Amino acid sequence: MIWCVEDDASIRDIEIYALNSAGFETRGFEDGSLCWEALKTERPELILLDVMLPGMDGIEILSKMKLSVELKDVPVIMATAKGQEYDRIKGLDLGADDYIVKPFSVLEMVSRVKAVLRRTKPQQEARVLRDGGLVINLDEYTAAVDGKRVQLTYKEFELLNLFVSHPGMVYTREQLFAHVWKQEFMGDSRTLDTHIRTLRQKLEGYGKSIETVRNVGYRWEAAHDK
Repeated sequence: MIWCVEDDASIRDIEIYALNSAGFETRGFEDGSLCWEALKTERPELILLDVMLPGMDGIEILSKMKLSVELKDVPVIMATAKGQEYDRIKGLDLGADDYIVKPFSVLEMVSRVKAVLRRTKPQQEARVLRDGGLVINLDEYTAAVDGKRVQLTYKEFELLNLFVSHPGMVYTREQLFAHVWKQEFMGDSRTLDTHIRTLRQKLEGYGKSIETVRNVGYRWEAAHDK
């Protein structure tokens, strides 16, 4: 949610329309005090904040936000009138992430909002499984043994993911077929056994962690530093 805090209704409407058209959810405020009251219970993704506002001006709002543990990390783009260099410097000194000078084009405004969000949004952590020197990246569908990439087929990767995600759990042949092949076990174990054997070979020393449970199936014993 992007908040547009602007007392000029025509400018505020343009900001909201442009941001909505770019795919953002927006909310408009015509008064600084109303914005501050809303901030006590809500947290927007970013605030496009005019400097000159009734009730509470933009500089005061920004100052209060930076003193708040809950709000200090909310990105703020200050909107200043041409010639208000002091306000721009003051805003940046207080921690504003960017500023834009009125009158501005809607394309510039949307571009600046996107740029600030890219800079300030925390990078999504990769989903990674680790067991000793074995590293499995679930987002990239890759596996590495002691820093060396292991080339796995899709089924091999799915087997490894299932095993390492649930160390110590015994999977029957029926369960493995249901999870990895998405079909019922037909009684012929050669396909599964072949995949397990190849996977063990590719994992080198870590392949020993795939243990055979006689007359049942397979399980993964934590590799640690094998």
